[in-house]
Amino acid sequence: MAKVKYYYDPKTLSYRKIEKTPAYRLRRSLFYLTSILLTSVLLYMVADSFIDSPKEKRLRRELDNMKIQYTILNERFDQVSDVLDDLQERDDNIYRTIFEAEPIPNSVRQAGFGGANRYRKLEGFENSELIKSTASRLDRITKQVYVQSKSFDEIVELAKDKSEFLASIPAIQPVANEDLKRMASGYGWRTDPFTKTRKFHHGMDFSAETGTPVYATGDGEVIRADSKSSGFGRHIRIDHGYGYITIYAHLNDYNIRVGQKVKRGDLIGFVGNTGRSRGPHLHYEVHLNGERLNPVNFYYGELTAEEFSRLIEMASQTNQSFD
Repeated sequence: MAKVKYYYDPKTLSYRKIEKTPAYRLRRSLFYLTSILLTSVLLYMVADSFIDSPKEKRLRRELDNMKIQYTILNERFDQVSDVLDDLQERDDNIYRTIFEAEPIPNSVRQAGFGGANRYRKLEGFENSELIKSTASRLDRITKQVYVQSKSFDEIVELAKDKSEFLASIPAIQPVANEDLKRMASGYGWRTDPFTKTRKFHHGMDFSAETGTPVYATGDGEVIRADSKSSGFGRHIRIDHGYGYITIYAHLNDYNIRVGQKVKRGDLIGFVGNTGRSRGPHLHYEVHLNGERLNPVNFYYGELTAEEFSRLIEMASQTNQSFD
């Protein structure tokens, strides 16, 4: 049973019973509802600030896991950077030095990205700085890897050219040591066998029996195989590229044809006694950009130090040439 409430009426100097009108009841109801609502809002705010919901707990765990993943990713970036630094150092100080190429400037390797802020979309988050710094490191490493990849492409081409160049240079004797009778004449001033006067001999004469094999001294293409050059008789000319041409004269026969590609050591002909010659031998010349060089300086491909010294000694003798 509800309690009956009274109020003191000063006019009548007596207590009068409080009548609960509909308006009174409405006010009381609104007061209670407002109190409950304010209390609920306050409790929600306190709970929201200090107590995580299951969803928030899950999101927080995911955020902590993301931070751990970013930390691991940055540690891996450190490892990749160390490996990349080592590759760049080897590239500049070893590979490019070997192939006589200029090192790549550090300003090119470490160049950043210009223009507008590339990471604007990553701003405004709780961990924006971590995400931006990681994205920036990834971009820098990606660019450095691209630059290094292009550098290696260039090194591969340089190595390919270097390999072709080394294979093309005349580097062996045109007649094998075991087939030689003797070194008939070297490069320099010699006595002409026909006029008996001193004349400059622009090649080397290898004395050997007719039919002795003659070998290409470097990779190249046969550009002549005929007897139309004065004094050479049957002879072969090989263009090795890079300005090098070799001549093999006084041959007995050919083992190649004009236009044929040959490799160092290929059998190209046979020793003979054709043309202006005093006996079976091979006259051999090396030309570089039109200048005739001393062939003795090119026999590093197959001779030992002792054999090379002996060859120089024999080639230096001022004897009579065979042609």
